Amino acid sequence: MYTAKKDRYNGKMPFSFCGKSGLQLPKIALGMWHNFGDMDDFDNAEKIARTAFDNGITHFDLANGYGPGPGAAETTFGKILKNGLDKYRDEMIISTKAGYKMWEGPYQDGGSRKYLMSSIDQSLKRMGLDYVDIFYSHRYDPNTPLDETASALSDIVKQGKALYVGISNYPVEETRKMLWLLAEKHTPCLIYQGKYNMFVREAEQGLFDVLQESGVGFIAFSPLAQGILSDKYMNGIPKNSRAANPNGFLQREEITPEVMDKVMRLNEIATKRGQTLSQMALAWVLRKEIVCTALVGVSSPQQLKINMKAAENTTFSEEESLLIKEILG
Repeated sequence: MYTAKKDRYNGKMPFSFCGKSGLQLPKIALGMWHNFGDMDDFDNAEKIARTAFDNGITHFDLANGYGPGPGAAETTFGKILKNGLDKYRDEMIISTKAGYKMWEGPYQDGGSRKYLMSSIDQSLKRMGLDYVDIFYSHRYDPNTPLDETASALSDIVKQGKALYVGISNYPVEETRKMLWLLAEKHTPCLIYQGKYNMFVREAEQGLFDVLQESGVGFIAFSPLAQGILSDKYMNGIPKNSRAANPNGFLQREEITPEVMDKVMRLNEIATKRGQTLSQMALAWVLRKEIVCTALVGVSSPQQLKINMKAAENTTFSEEESLLIKEILG
């Protein structure tokens, strides 16, 4: 039976407050989008989760559709919890989401009350939990009134199925409206989860301002651009990489000579900083005060340990910032 390391909080991972809330989150959190599915190695998945917790990572991020295999990541995490991690439940922040297709029929996705209520119940059952710490509306649904989605999220908290609510992948104006609606229902939005990395910076164009005005924290997913901002593709496309999978989100065509030229130049700066490129890319995301956490998805415990070190240095000199800005364009 698993027993966590006693020194897990001895300065291994810095924490910061999420927005204006009283909740602290680790600067690096473990995302379970990949490597926790039906076809993945369970022992490896369990080692990753335990390595995270043993090193001060208390936040584990899931969604109802993470797999591959709908619900598979939640099922896997439920098994990991039962194998000993569950005795530390009060030391963990577990989040899940609903918004994308999970089953057949007219209630398979979106932001309707029917879908969200069914989804939270299914997620709790798969993980063997009484509640999650954060429950997200995973995407904006133009076919459902925002007030219906906000009411469902608020009721999920009032029913004790979640402690906090968040939103993800919402456009700026819809974000502004949702934050207001949730505040009106006395269930303020805690956090916004969005894509943010050196190559994808749209969040800087208005979204961060809206979140700061309302005291909402931001958690970045895909901070390494699915591995592009690492050493993985510097010598070509590895056979078992995401870009090598024709059905994956990262396509081979995205690894262009222009992109790789930027990667190599960024790597030179990282080397001078005493970091790997992935560490610098994570540090760059975390340099923004509003970004309380960066989500990392890893395929091994060792990869997680390497990425964790990014939190040790998230300060950039003026010269470094200018060079990076010039490279990114």
